[in-house]
Amino acid sequence: MTSSSVSEYYAPRRDRKTRIVATLGPASSSYDRIKALFEAGVDVFRLNMSHGDHKDKEALVHTIRAVEREVGRPIAILADLQGPKLRIGTFADGKVDLVEGEIFTLDLTDKPGTNKRVSLPHKEIFDAIKIGTNILLDDGKICLEVQSLGGSKADCRIIVGGTLSDRKGVNVPNAVLPLAALTTKDRKDLTFALKAGADWIALSFVQRSADVAEAKKLVAGKAAVMAKIEKPAAVDALDEIIELSDGVMVARGDLGVEEPVEKVPGIQKKIIRKARYAGKPVVVATQMLESMINSPVPTRAEVSDVATAVMDGADAVMLSAESAVGDFPCEAVAVMDRVAKRVEHEPNYLQAAADDYLNPNARTEDAITAAAKQVASSVAACAIVTFTSSGSTALRAARERPQAPILTLTPKLTIARRLAIVWGLHTIKTKDVGSFEEMIGKSKRMAVRGGLAGIGDRIVVTAGVPFGTPGATNVLHIAWIGNDEFSGSTAE
Repeated sequence: MTSSSVSEYYAPRRDRKTRIVATLGPASSSYDRIKALFEAGVDVFRLNMSHGDHKDKEALVHTIRAVEREVGRPIAILADLQGPKLRIGTFADGKVDLVEGEIFTLDLTDKPGTNKRVSLPHKEIFDAIKIGTNILLDDGKICLEVQSLGGSKADCRIIVGGTLSDRKGVNVPNAVLPLAALTTKDRKDLTFALKAGADWIALSFVQRSADVAEAKKLVAGKAAVMAKIEKPAAVDALDEIIELSDGVMVARGDLGVEEPVEKVPGIQKKIIRKARYAGKPVVVATQMLESMINSPVPTRAEVSDVATAVMDGADAVMLSAESAVGDFPCEAVAVMDRVAKRVEHEPNYLQAAADDYLNPNARTEDAITAAAKQVASSVAACAIVTFTSSGSTALRAARERPQAPILTLTPKLTIARRLAIVWGLHTIKTKDVGSFEEMIGKSKRMAVRGGLAGIGDRIVVTAGVPFGTPGATNVLHIAWIGNDEFSGSTAE
């Protein structure tokens, strides 16, 4: 970094530990709007690869990076891959009415549909379903139950009827479909996103851990991979998926279609709890402030929904259409910001997180980080400072949900950006250190410059020695802030 750009990474930290993800779209594509969204509280910008072309997305990336340079804080970019889209064919008259109790056939022919049948051009579905399987159409509004199978067709009883029109979506909640999570389009979008510099890749249509393994192989460490949990099969394989992923998203859109709606809140809590235990960031998404697409204020139920995700310990909450196409994108972000701050200042906030926390793993690095939280509390430290080259030390610190602020120092801007989605981290890109003494000195100076510490304060420092060894958190040190930290070079 040049000397003129060093100061940009001394930006004041947010008075909020939970992070905010906002989707960009027609309502939020200009420089002024993206900057306004950041100032309202956005930490991560989501690019929905289902819409728009690569040229549009490349322009958004350049704009985000320009805003990043101006505001002085690492900003993460999350590229969300579309995944397979399963849809029925078309109807001769554009739509039909399906009556409960009647038989409706799905087949592989390409003839226009009627009120008796329609094309389902996905052989993989016919290979996976069996008698008794439920097939949901149009976001679950229509429910069919397979009565008989004939290789290239399925006769279904209409369980829930209604109007059905062309190319509506298909969900098969009771089956693991023989489909890869990555389509040809996804692979092209992934190549583009990595070249453009996306920090996170969100993987749709995850059914099994092998889907995540394939994506991680293709990404090859150039970004972090976030598995979207949106299918019952993914919930069943949750432990293995979390283990392979760098983070997970509670994607309540399809999850709320394929699972009974009354189960979704419990599943959300389960995903958050397991991700936190694994030390992986977890994002809660979909319909959080849906009414704010057209209204400047949310419903009370939506506010409660956001508050619940924050209280449960989610790393981030996400806006979709609210910020992408809504009339009040900045207002929606501001609401999330205020709700998160209010919840985090409730007396039982961190206690609730602690009550839900399991013991750390029996590894040195986990024990050191758990001890840092206790030591910081015991000595009333004003901050926990973590040095990290891979992000592992910072992730462990966030996993503990300490009361003290977490200041993360890293020599890699890519890691600083990636950590922008993680609970409680104020990350600064800074020069690397070569010795223990240099590490302690830098920790104290950066804590002072970040407004976290003053003369006479204590900080707790964790790092891995030898420096540059990924994942090796083996040092815990208590440092006292003296007069020397208020002078000296600013070229960090």
